[in-house]
Amino acid sequence: MNIKPLRDRVAVKIKEEKEEKKTESGIVLPDTAKKDEKPQQGEIVAVGGGCCTEDNGPEVEEGDVVVFDKFAGTELSLEGEDFIILSIEDVLAVIG
Repeated sequence: MNIKPLRDRVAVKIKEEKEEKKTESGIVLPDTAKKDEKPQQGEIVAVGGGCCTEDNGPEVEEGDVVVFDKFAGTELSLEGEDFIILSIEDVLAVIG
């Protein structure tokens, strides 16, 4: 599997949440109750050629963990893994 984003886009592998979600009263929410929540974190797996300027290098690199806009990008699933293709402008911050 090989993803090559074009222009100013990045491919992000969506970070799966491992922790259980609970209500304030302590009730554990099943995964089916969390389906409406869109992911907001992931690891960059590929960077398009338009993501850097001539003066500076790229703002993000492969392997960076990033936070992105909640409703941005296009989600896709390849070989059982979930990805999202984002414009670099939808990446809000690098974590770590």
